[in-house]
Amino acid sequence: MIAFLAREVAGLRHVVAGALSPLPAGAALLAQAMGPTRATILGSRRFNPFGEGGRELFDCAAEGRIDAFFLSGGQIDGEANINLLAIGDPDRPTVRFPGSFGSAYLYFLVPKIVLFREEHSRRSLVGRVDFVSAPGRSAGNVMRRGGPKVLVTGLGRFAFDGRFRLDSIHPGHDLAELEAATGFAFERAPTIAITPAPTEEELRLIRGPVRADLAEVYPRFAAAL
Repeated sequence: MIAFLAREVAGLRHVVAGALSPLPAGAALLAQAMGPTRATILGSRRFNPFGEGGRELFDCAAEGRIDAFFLSGGQIDGEANINLLAIGDPDRPTVRFPGSFGSAYLYFLVPKIVLFREEHSRRSLVGRVDFVSAPGRSAGNVMRRGGPKVLVTGLGRFAFDGRFRLDSIHPGHDLAELEAATGFAFERAPTIAITPAPTEEELRLIRGPVRADLAEVYPRFAAAL
């Protein structure tokens, strides 16, 4: 997942990974290690230039100085709506998530949003989210310069252009497994590829300098690598 996510932002100038996000943090650091990309990791002292938290992050996005941001959700639906609030009635939820924070703001302003969800199941990829923390699409009269461009899961990669299109399936999985695990309808590329496995260089960096840098913010996750 780290390697697959890093490929989505390779070569971009400035990539940001949010709090409580070890996979995209690793991806941002891997992209930084492999090219001209600058990684900002929220919660880090070494890789976070923002001294005042969210306000500076949002200003940076509004000024066009963030090229890509990673977002996930407890639920993601076929219109790329994400739910970061709750499952069930928001007033009496059966499950509570961490909250939406600035997801809707960044969804509208950052040119490339990379959606990710390691768990690929009908519980996480649903027909319709219970609560829209950030909408994947907007009406034509709404100013929007950013939004979701791709969804990477533990099973495959989808491009998004108003609808999800399956482009590749990760090694060791197949179309029947992916279809059975997806709760929304999606289009299929004319030829569905097998996602190229991580290269030896990607693995070397992930297990070496990327893991060492991740340990500052995510020590348990880094130890598991």
